[in-house]
Amino acid sequence: MARFVLEQTSDFLDYNGGANLAEVLTQRSSDLSDVRVSPEGRHIHVILRTPTAGLVTFDKYQRPHLALSQKKQDLCLTRTVPILDLLYLTQNSTDSAVLAVIYDNGKAEFWRFRESKPGWHLLQTSDLCNSPRAKVVSVCACANSIIWCEERPPSESSPVLSSSRNKLRYCVCRRDFEVEEGGVVLRGVKIALHNNPKFTVISSGDYVYLLPDLKTKPLVIINKVILGWSPRRDTFRLSTTCKSTPIKEDTLSTKESDFKRLLADCLGFLSVLDSPEICSYSSTGCGGLALLLSSGWACFLQKEGILRQVYKLDYNLHTFGPHTSLCMYQETLALLTDQSLHLIDVNCGTERGTIKIKNAGLLFRNPNEKSMPQFVSEEGIYVVTETKDVNSKLKSSGSSKVESIQPGALLIEAVFEEACKYYQQRSLSSTRLTVDALKKGGRFQAPISLATILRTYLRTGWRHREEQNGILNGDEAVAGQDKLMSSLESELKALVALEEIKGRLVKGSVKEVEALCENLVETEVSRLLSSAEIDKDSLLYLNTIFKLFPCQAWRAVQATLQFHYNGEGLSSSSLHEIWKTVLSPAPTSPVSNHCTNGEYKHSLNANHITNSKLKVPSVPAVMPVFELLCHSVYLFEPSWLPSFLELSQQQQGSAGLALSLVSSSWGFPSGRGAESSDKNVPLYKRALSVVSSLSSDQEQSQDLEVELLLVSGRPNAILQALRILMGRQQWDRVTQVAKKFCKQSPLLNKEIFSTLLCEVAQHRELDPYLELLWSLCPEDITVTNILNMVLKNLPSPKSNSSLSFPLSTAATSSPAPFANSQSSQLTIGLLKPLLRKVLERETKSNQGYVDILQSPSYPPPTPPRQPVERPRTGTSESTESDNPVSTMVGS
Repeated sequence: MARFVLEQTSDFLDYNGGANLAEVLTQRSSDLSDVRVSPEGRHIHVILRTPTAGLVTFDKYQRPHLALSQKKQDLCLTRTVPILDLLYLTQNSTDSAVLAVIYDNGKAEFWRFRESKPGWHLLQTSDLCNSPRAKVVSVCACANSIIWCEERPPSESSPVLSSSRNKLRYCVCRRDFEVEEGGVVLRGVKIALHNNPKFTVISSGDYVYLLPDLKTKPLVIINKVILGWSPRRDTFRLSTTCKSTPIKEDTLSTKESDFKRLLADCLGFLSVLDSPEICSYSSTGCGGLALLLSSGWACFLQKEGILRQVYKLDYNLHTFGPHTSLCMYQETLALLTDQSLHLIDVNCGTERGTIKIKNAGLLFRNPNEKSMPQFVSEEGIYVVTETKDVNSKLKSSGSSKVESIQPGALLIEAVFEEACKYYQQRSLSSTRLTVDALKKGGRFQAPISLATILRTYLRTGWRHREEQNGILNGDEAVAGQDKLMSSLESELKALVALEEIKGRLVKGSVKEVEALCENLVETEVSRLLSSAEIDKDSLLYLNTIFKLFPCQAWRAVQATLQFHYNGEGLSSSSLHEIWKTVLSPAPTSPVSNHCTNGEYKHSLNANHITNSKLKVPSVPAVMPVFELLCHSVYLFEPSWLPSFLELSQQQQGSAGLALSLVSSSWGFPSGRGAESSDKNVPLYKRALSVVSSLSSDQEQSQDLEVELLLVSGRPNAILQALRILMGRQQWDRVTQVAKKFCKQSPLLNKEIFSTLLCEVAQHRELDPYLELLWSLCPEDITVTNILNMVLKNLPSPKSNSSLSFPLSTAATSSPAPFANSQSSQLTIGLLKPLLRKVLERETKSNQGYVDILQSPSYPPPTPPRQPVERPRTGTSESTESDNPVSTMVGS
């Protein structure tokens, strides 16, 4: 086994004034926040705050005899203005270093250290800020830029601001520099962010992080925000300490950005978050940030904005000192407290070791030894080294099989850690349960038994277990043990295989990791879709897979459902049980926001019906399986979506396009019919909800919606598709759809014909297709029905003054009954073939309408009226004879 030891590399005697350095650090042993160590460890600076502001520097020379023989100039400053921080601007060689001393008032002094000319030499003094009244609160160096956060006091003429607005009087600025032999060239000041609170700026690689100031009490919402800024790409990324993914990423369209604008659309979301506070932080040097949170979690914020929890500390953070030191060394996170140094593996989240220390220290990173943790304390500089304990290795195994048992040891340790979490959640005691207590207490037999089984399984060699079954002796091959091992073998193989996969993910190349992810995603998708019933946790897990690995998930779906696309349609040869899982009903109706009884809301125009712009709903966090597959199909093969819907309906037992009237869905009121239930939402509605939530191109979305509506085969959906096509004035497609679906049922035929007849009454776009439309006229329609529909749907004269019906008495510019050649009004001549066809089917009692259609030159004669003899009475005889109408039969 490996163990870690401390090795002292310096006792300060190799630094000039080493005795004074030890004394200064002893006085500040409780607080080393004002101590700065150069990257290579050759210079140690101590910023003095009280009783007077100043700076003391201690240097280590590579050639001490030259430094003693020559007069050297130490960097010891006494100033009236407090020193804010120190920045190392360049490390061109081991002989030279340039240091920037930044003051609170924005002044900057640039010093150069040379080995050949011992000591520090002042290059120049400059002003960082444009305003003389500005105050710098934090500063860092990123690449060839100095970045700082400054406070700009309000002008005397401006009104007094409120306390909340008064905290947003800071701005973040940058200034490019170039180090030359004779000095430092500073470029102009650029404001990157304004109207922001007091931020602590930290550089890591090519990124700069803006953290809320830990010493002040910022606003509640501001305290939850971490801003990641890329100066090279001019982008800001918003993250929090309670979410693993970034909230927002904003690209600056101008040279500066407003902090209030960045947070404007996130305030409601941030107000409900319960984010832990940041106790300590450190730059990783490669674009990330190491954080220690008040919740006890040590986290790693990657440059992409992903927050990864690394390790949960068992200790109470209040027992730590006020200045806990944190630093990243490649794959090891070092956490230095007042009593101990913790070494944590960031890959697997386990503690590699703990070293007890006497006094507090300050961690620093040496670029020449990136993997070795180093820290400075009042006794000297120490480095952590790793040694191999040969004796313990021989005792544990006695052979060369130590490496093969190491994965098993990690697996057994993971069993105990998981058991600790399980029992701690169900314990009524406030005492924290540890792995050692679980092993020694003897109260919990389940993890101990499982660990024993794992140990036996690994020792017998799980890879060659089938070959070893016949070789085991009688003591080892006990009947009960064999029965137990055979029943648990599949689970044990899965556990060990999982550990191997973890190792391959960590150690494998990029191509190996991609191939491994492909296989894992396909296995998991196939397992979940093949399950008899998918619960909420499994559905959430499946959604996570599709979100994190969309391409791999799409290929896994094709393999699991065995899709075959021949250019005309989609087919599948998968099992019916898989389709049962795919077509499981949605827990809530996904189309309730914009769909009613199968129809999208549309608006009426004076000339035609147009489909209104659909409101795009937000994609739900957890989608049902069918919606999830539609989402994947739409992203990678959108042309397959209608075929996928048709295939799904066939699997569900639907007859595709040839639905009968019994299975058709006509618009019932809410609460009636099978479709009113959320669990019986038709598949086409569920597919439409996915399209409307994803598509940003309305024209492309409508094309796909029409195909889905037609593939569904439901009358209401077909009518809605017809209205969308009429709204887009695609008359060829309208007539094709009408001709195809009028044969489906008499009721649908009547609805389609009535819809098209209403459209003909409004404009002349369908005139080339009138012969086809008249052939679709249903058998049970009458002339009265036709005329009523036409009259009800004629354009209003107010909307178009040129429109007038020939039989109307309104005055027109053209002699009635003839219409203007450019008019869109409907004439009797256009309706004549239809009316003639309908009248031929009517009975003799309606023969009068035929005479009207033939337009005679004189009205028909009045039918003869014959007097009727009625019995007379004495009182009414004279009255009835005087009234001629009463003596005639009314016509």
